[in-house]
Amino acid sequence: MKKKQKIVTIGGGSGSFMVLFGLKNLPVELSAVVNMTDDGGSSGVLRDELGVLPPGDARQCLVALSKSSQVLRKLFNYRYGSGGLKGHAFGNLFLSTLEKVSGGFEQAVSEAGKILRISGRVMPVTLNSTRLVAVLKNGDKITGEKNIYANTSDLMNLKKLYLKPEAKLNPEVKKAIQGADKIVICPGDLYSSLIPNFLVKGMEQALFRTKAKIIFAANLMTKPGQTDGFTIIDYVKAIEEYLEPETIDYVIYNKASPSEKLLKKYSRQGESLAKPGDLSRLPKIKFLGYNLLSRKDNQAVKGDALANFRSLIRHDSDKLAKVIYNL
Repeated sequence: MKKKQKIVTIGGGSGSFMVLFGLKNLPVELSAVVNMTDDGGSSGVLRDELGVLPPGDARQCLVALSKSSQVLRKLFNYRYGSGGLKGHAFGNLFLSTLEKVSGGFEQAVSEAGKILRISGRVMPVTLNSTRLVAVLKNGDKITGEKNIYANTSDLMNLKKLYLKPEAKLNPEVKKAIQGADKIVICPGDLYSSLIPNFLVKGMEQALFRTKAKIIFAANLMTKPGQTDGFTIIDYVKAIEEYLEPETIDYVIYNKASPSEKLLKKYSRQGESLAKPGDLSRLPKIKFLGYNLLSRKDNQAVKGDALANFRSLIRHDSDKLAKVIYNL
């Protein structure tokens, strides 16, 4: 019997969801490492009012890995549209309450994983409560992931990102990285979903020392006011600023183009397709281009126009999972 590949994913939000959703159907042992700096929306309210760790990204990964009924998966993603709970996802409330009852976020995620019958495990990158801070070239600071995520101009002049207070790597994450065959940096918002994971003390060293192959599944589109004009090379170089040199071994990128009609829609929002760029600038990384675009009809999410728009151009999770598995 072929040995299961041990794959660790690193990211947060919908990018991790997409990668995990495809990989869970293959003979792999999955560990999803999730960003813990979210302080916007439902997660932000729960952090401020209950003093818990942000549950949103962990919830998405739990649902992605779930082999439970569709009803239960829908329940965890259900978002209240009115009343005192307006804006909250049921799964966020569940995880935060479970954290209070069980005495810790790790235990809460573990128990929720049993209920959802997940194939794999979900781990917070850190167990410390911390906030993301961006320092601009003029010395100004932007504090909080929600403010950084929403900023559409200043981050073109970003100098650096850091966590306040300093956060330590979850020991379970370190173990998973040490024992992995492959580590996948998922697509996602560069400054608010991806890089925060590498700011956690101990992560940079753990990734440098692992024998696992480290793969970056590159973003499809640029983000207005933050990564305007970025090529895949630019994304990689931005991530590598927070890692030891030559940490990333492979970059998987999309080489197919969506229809002109869709590209025009995104262009009106200031977004464009992230093209490869001059791959010779990073000769020690192996770049692998495939048609990774989804051709499936998008299921509209009630009340979330932005998510519905963004999912018009998206990865095919099965295609990407197969590329990662066969690499």
